Amino acid sequence: MEPTVWIWGSLACAVISGFTRQKWLTIALVVLSIVTALLQARLSIIALSSIVIGFGVAYFTAKQEGKWRYAGLTFILIWSLALFAHAIPGFDNLKVLEKVYASSDSIPFTMYLNLDKPLVFFGLLLAFPTLLGQKKTCDLKVIGLVVVSVLSLLLIAVGLGALTFSLSTPHWLWLFILNNLLFTCVAEEALFRGFIQQGLSQRFGWVTGLIAASLLFGLAHFAGGMLLVLFAALAGLGYGLVFYLTGRLWAAVAVHFLFNLSHLIFFTYPMLAK
Repeated sequence: MEPTVWIWGSLACAVISGFTRQKWLTIALVVLSIVTALLQARLSIIALSSIVIGFGVAYFTAKQEGKWRYAGLTFILIWSLALFAHAIPGFDNLKVLEKVYASSDSIPFTMYLNLDKPLVFFGLLLAFPTLLGQKKTCDLKVIGLVVVSVLSLLLIAVGLGALTFSLSTPHWLWLFILNNLLFTCVAEEALFRGFIQQGLSQRFGWVTGLIAASLLFGLAHFAGGMLLVLFAALAGLGYGLVFYLTGRLWAAVAVHFLFNLSHLIFFTYPMLAK
């Protein structure tokens, strides 16, 4: 068995146990992943320190009220964004795909198994106890309409010439599914929907929370150009509506992943080669 399997295998299991609210199992799996990463020199002391500090602040933030709670949440937001941007040194993320082509008419695609970005989910779980949402009765027809609307963005992108239809099931599809679902979509939905949208909604109302989180999600994709920013914001609006309507973070994660998987299998991924 590859030694790195212990790092990301433990992390993947920790994500699943986190969603099932198995607190001590989640903690044990995260610790196992971090210790294994240290032993394999994929974490430096600086990176480890940033994890300990982030988790420590998150733990104490959940117990605070008033200005200290807001200060703690602000720190956790900055910490999360730094991990998302890979701005904290000392994380040796594993490159698993380098300049591969999902189809002949797509641009090359490189993929990493990140160690820094997925840790955001666990920090937010500590700091924001309601991160996973609160179950509510929902209208499946309305949710279905939202999901169809989100997926229709791919067709609009085809009409604009950014994508084209291209059926593809590359040999690395299983790795994409594992990485995108458990590490990418979970981290992004935890930050933008579970934390930002829910936090702003509690203070300013659900419409403000939904719009603000969607706009920020779009801006997080600025490196891909303004068209991607627009489409990401609109997709984020759909993910946010699913979260609001269901009260379940996993539902937003599922729709986000469905969008990304549909993009890969049925269209040029990540973009059409010009």
